[in-house]
Amino acid sequence: MDGGTGRYGDAGGAAGYGGHGGGDGTGGHGGGAAGHGGDGGMGGHGGDGASEHGAGGGAGGHGGTGGRGAGGYAAGDGGAGRRGSDGAGRHGGDGGTGRRGSDGAGGRGAGGGAGEYGGDGERVARRDAAVRAAVERGLLGPAAPVVGLLDVAGIRESAASLRAAFDAVLAPGTPVLHAFAVKATPLVPVLRLLDAEGIGAEVASPGELALARAAGVPPARTVLDSPAKTPAELREALVLGIAVNADNPQELERIDALMRSAPSRSPLGIRVNPQLGGGSIESTSTATATSKFGVALRDEGAREWVVRAYLDRPWLTRLHAHTGSQGIPLPLMARGAAETYALAEEINARAGRRQIDTLDIGGGLPVNFASDATTPTYARYARLLREAVPGLFDGRYGLVTEFGRSLLAKHGTVVARVEYAKSAGGRRVAVTHAGVQVATRTVYVPAAWPLRIVAYDAKGRPKSGTEVVQDVAGPACFAGDLLAEARALPRLDQGDYAAALDTGAYYFAHHYAYNSLARPGIYGFAPDGAGGTAFATVREPQTLDEIVAEAGGAHASALTTLSTPENR
Repeated sequence: MDGGTGRYGDAGGAAGYGGHGGGDGTGGHGGGAAGHGGDGGMGGHGGDGASEHGAGGGAGGHGGTGGRGAGGYAAGDGGAGRRGSDGAGRHGGDGGTGRRGSDGAGGRGAGGGAGEYGGDGERVARRDAAVRAAVERGLLGPAAPVVGLLDVAGIRESAASLRAAFDAVLAPGTPVLHAFAVKATPLVPVLRLLDAEGIGAEVASPGELALARAAGVPPARTVLDSPAKTPAELREALVLGIAVNADNPQELERIDALMRSAPSRSPLGIRVNPQLGGGSIESTSTATATSKFGVALRDEGAREWVVRAYLDRPWLTRLHAHTGSQGIPLPLMARGAAETYALAEEINARAGRRQIDTLDIGGGLPVNFASDATTPTYARYARLLREAVPGLFDGRYGLVTEFGRSLLAKHGTVVARVEYAKSAGGRRVAVTHAGVQVATRTVYVPAAWPLRIVAYDAKGRPKSGTEVVQDVAGPACFAGDLLAEARALPRLDQGDYAAALDTGAYYFAHHYAYNSLARPGIYGFAPDGAGGTAFATVREPQTLDEIVAEAGGAHASALTTLSTPENR
């Protein structure tokens, strides 16, 4: 989408606006009944109708200790999420009764019916086949004890679902750009695959822009968002013709100066914060009263400053807001889009013309980490937006989206070899090679970012049998390096494999070099057409020489040879 109208004029207007009042806002956690229920009770993390463990709408939360019966990380749209030690209903998604475990009810249900995969069953089958093939071909084993796997067919399906969902609700001929949030999976082959599937790139740093350019994403399908853009970043974007959303008055002053010196074809806009409140995960809520992002619309004088900024700059033709991501309920996301649309209408009315021609509504669709069910869907969100903001879809405005996690999460799996299996305090512990270095959020904030774990045997085949309560530990030297604690799984033995599901975004592509642990290899996989699995290298495993080089190996004597007054 080329965006922009090519209208440029004299910049004017002073930066800065009235006071910075804090405002109340609803921040942090919503108002569900917090805590853990006791003895089979149902704890509530659901605040504001969104479970941080699922994808909106459920009662969420963890069931009480010892809870039995309807258990096991049920999440998602309208299901009351409970966690018990065993029983029916494990891994049910979308309020379904899918089961997994030793009760003989079909294993790995993904919602909507016991033992039924629904539309996501093919993805489960591809994943199981890929793990087995990775072991057989030596991509995973004693010499390569942890890998990241990416389901290429699944990524293509997600991209197609996104495009189809919005095509179904937009007026024919509406310009639309779906820009992938590169931060979610900053890997060049992923960006090139998405570009081939009609998805552009939303970048938030010079490094992310370099990745998008290396992948061949055209400038016209790239959007630059960041709260801390330097003059050099802005200059490069304007020279290339990349869309830019200014975050604040001082940044807009920099753009003013650049536009005076060399007018640009870049579509330009301002990011606003509608200050609608947060979801169940405070750190991913970007529309709170005190969020660092955008111009806070409810602060004194801010809204009028935004309107004036557009009236004084005919080349400002876009408006952007992003309400948040995981843990944000869909109705709050829709309210954010509605607030943005209302402001655009106000600005255009004051201008007496359609100055703002494109709305960038961000991304943020939450992911269901509790089952294999894909929920909520892009189609559901697009329909909700059309109902909440019909004027956004009548063809008068172009549309930009910036989805990230929802495009990739379900299509990535971290698989790690069990190096040792032991017991401590009466509990089994499987010590693996995947921990904080590939699942940083889960290790440090497990309540907000729980992951499902699936057990595979030494040949890469799914394990079954009686479930055993056990910890799945990582290799780092601190006690909290756990992928899962007290989790009921088929017993993991030495040489088996533990797979952390739904890790295609913000996990193994975001290496955390604790203990100088090496970055794992990442491989894409797809059916080979002959009943097998084909692999492609996405990122090579990091070598020890590379670790030393990144740690200043070439400058080993730099500090000992540094001259000081005492040593002269």
